[in-house]
Amino acid sequence: MYELTEEGRKYLKEGLPELKLLEEVKKENSIKNLKESVENFNIALQWAKKNGWVEIKNGNLVLKKSPSKYEMYELLKKIDKREPVSDEQIKILLKRNLIKKIREDIEKKAREFVGKEITNLHPSLIKTGLWRDVKFKKYNVKAVGKPIYPGKIHPYQKFIIKVRRKLVELGFKEMTGPTIETEFWNFDALFQPQNHPARDWTDTYSLKNPEYGNLPDKKLVEAVKRSHEENWKYKWDEKKASKLMPRAHDTAISPRYLFKGVEIPGKYFSLVRCYRPDVIDARHLVEFNQLGGFVIGENMNLKNLLGLLKMFAIEFGNTDEVKFLPDYYPFTEPSVQISIKHKDLGWMELAGAGIFRKELTEPLGIKVPVIAWGIGLDRLAMCSLNIKDVRELFSQNLLWLRNSKVL
Repeated sequence: MYELTEEGRKYLKEGLPELKLLEEVKKENSIKNLKESVENFNIALQWAKKNGWVEIKNGNLVLKKSPSKYEMYELLKKIDKREPVSDEQIKILLKRNLIKKIREDIEKKAREFVGKEITNLHPSLIKTGLWRDVKFKKYNVKAVGKPIYPGKIHPYQKFIIKVRRKLVELGFKEMTGPTIETEFWNFDALFQPQNHPARDWTDTYSLKNPEYGNLPDKKLVEAVKRSHEENWKYKWDEKKASKLMPRAHDTAISPRYLFKGVEIPGKYFSLVRCYRPDVIDARHLVEFNQLGGFVIGENMNLKNLLGLLKMFAIEFGNTDEVKFLPDYYPFTEPSVQISIKHKDLGWMELAGAGIFRKELTEPLGIKVPVIAWGIGLDRLAMCSLNIKDVRELFSQNLLWLRNSKVL
């Protein structure tokens, strides 16, 4: 039992020194120059002379013959393939340090399998070549293999990536904003009065330290104040508007972009984390993802909005059962609620939407219609992934995570 040494493997791959010498002699016969160009020149010359390929004349090598097939190279291939060679040939290969004896313990281990039926190929069988002398158990292609759980993107994260990519492909531009907002952007710029129940401490979070932030451009603040006082008929409080809070809904980002300036016509979306005090149950969380946005243009109307929302529900919610109900929001008129049918839970509220009121858009410098929406992305994912409890989206349920599809 023999195998190639490192030198033997090198010569098998790159060619023996004596063969390389023959190639060089055809181009250059000066021994002095050949010593520099041929690796292991002395070994190469020794075997080339022994084989009668070359002779030395006046400091040069003269080529006598060039073999078409070289036995030594063929022996290396046979040893590599574990084919038998003669004892005399073994001695030559050992003398040249091109082969070495396989360790006795490896050979002993390999022989334990000879004549037996095996299912797994032990490394010793490969090293010794004795795998040819064992019986392999027939493979049952109908047998169920061991399940493999590869690393993969979380199902909900994968859903979010899909939604974002699809909206960008549809020509929407993504909006981003700070997680900590002033009440001005979260409520006041959206024409939500300061005495509205949704602004009470039971419905929103607020920051304890720091408690207040900076208001934006003074002209904008004055325009928003005027809109509130003229239409809602109350004394608008600048200090209340400057209170800091975690963003309660994605729509807080929209007035920022409308005031900063947007393309008309234009399509914009935001996919962000929101925070709101709530009783945690199968459909509610205190922190959640929302998919919001707006489309602005001269001819935007309610029909455009309903068509867009229905497309979102069908495309992302894995359902074609959608219905709209009239609703009320301080910042849109008309306003609608969209509900979709979950396979197991029945009808479920998904989003609020409508056309931004002029009292909201005009202080921001917008003179054309803006259709807007805020979709509960967690609930949309519940329908798409067929989940009955929204908390599962953020759970450590290994069974669900392992069994979710990779693609």
